[in-house]
Amino acid sequence: GCFECCIKCLGGIPYASLIATILLYAGVALFCGCGHEALSGTVNILQTYFEMTRSAGDVIDAFTLIDIFKYVIYGVAAAFFVYGILLMVEGFFTTGAIKDLYGDFKITTCGRCVSAWFIMLTYIFMLAWLGVTAFTSLPVYMYFNLWTICRNATVVDGANLCLDLRQYGIVTVGEEKKVCTSSESFIKMCDSNELNMTFHLFIVALAGAGAAVIAMVHYLMVLSANWAYVKDACRMQKYEDIKSKEEQELHDIHSTRSKERLNAYT
Repeated sequence: GCFECCIKCLGGIPYASLIATILLYAGVALFCGCGHEALSGTVNILQTYFEMTRSAGDVIDAFTLIDIFKYVIYGVAAAFFVYGILLMVEGFFTTGAIKDLYGDFKITTCGRCVSAWFIMLTYIFMLAWLGVTAFTSLPVYMYFNLWTICRNATVVDGANLCLDLRQYGIVTVGEEKKVCTSSESFIKMCDSNELNMTFHLFIVALAGAGAAVIAMVHYLMVLSANWAYVKDACRMQKYEDIKSKEEQELHDIHSTRSKERLNAYT
């Protein structure tokens, strides 16, 4: 009835792939959403408090790089949305093939090649997300230094601490873009919510990148297990085919001998 149909449908859901997909979407959403807003906040901080302006012409400056990073974020969001769907579909077909030993998808050689291809692609994406996580930690480190300077400036009276953007490669050596605790712009920056918000957005983006790495590792375990199960199922299917063929041959031989004995008796 309906209850048995629901149980059958629930039994065919790849729960491991579903958990990995949810974790991947959550990580990518945090990284892309918070990273985009953090980059926009960085632009406002550079223009407002460091008095930086966009370079005229085709010169690649910090603002151009930030725009490039934003477009990369758009591409990452779209690509991994599609990739998550593909892995979920692969998980559904694999689960169905494992439940049914004589399925038409994963028992074939093409199905096993598809699984191996997904394993290799997921491994490459895992390495890519490790690099993204390491790269995202750089702005977190920079904003942590800035936040520490703001905190120390309020604790220590008379301290003249400065932050020079040349230390982080944001501007060239010939340019001098720095703010010190004695300047009015620095005090406004430390008192504004924009700095605190941007800092925490980068932290959340870093957490999202870490969640995507965990999702990729989870996918690798799921895909590797599915590939092993499918390979064993393929071997079992070949064994069952050979066994059925031998039993049929024995049955034919037995039938032939029985007929010969009957003919000899008559």
